Amino acid sequence: MENKLRLEIVTPYGSVFSDEVDEITAAGSEGEFGVFPQHAPFITMLKTGMLMCKQGSSTLIFFVSGGYAEVGPDKVVILGDSAEKSEDIDIERAKAAMQRAEERLKKIDNIDFGRATAALERATIRIQVAQKLSPK
Repeated sequence: MENKLRLEIVTPYGSVFSDEVDEITAAGSEGEFGVFPQHAPFITMLKTGMLMCKQGSSTLIFFVSGGYAEVGPDKVVILGDSAEKSEDIDIERAKAAMQRAEERLKKIDNIDFGRATAALERATIRIQVAQKLSPK
């Protein structure tokens, strides 16, 4: 596995991805970070965002909703609250979720503002991730 990283993306619902990659970029709680083989070990919280990895000449893109990343010299484990490959995202469903969250935020009474804002953020990022490789 020289000059490669093993990337494992796991959620409470099961494994989303497990393979060797050349590099990884993810949205950490303190900002975006990149990982190459032989990286110094660290653990960080993840925020809802895009995770990209290079695998040869291909770029794989995932939506990750929070969680943790454990980085080692030859392995990165992403423990996400949820995660999806970009091509598996249902854009229409994400747009509907975004519209529902926007409608909730327009109401002043009886809403959980934090929950509605988080839902809007997740839907927006899912749409961005789904459109990253094939803009429409």
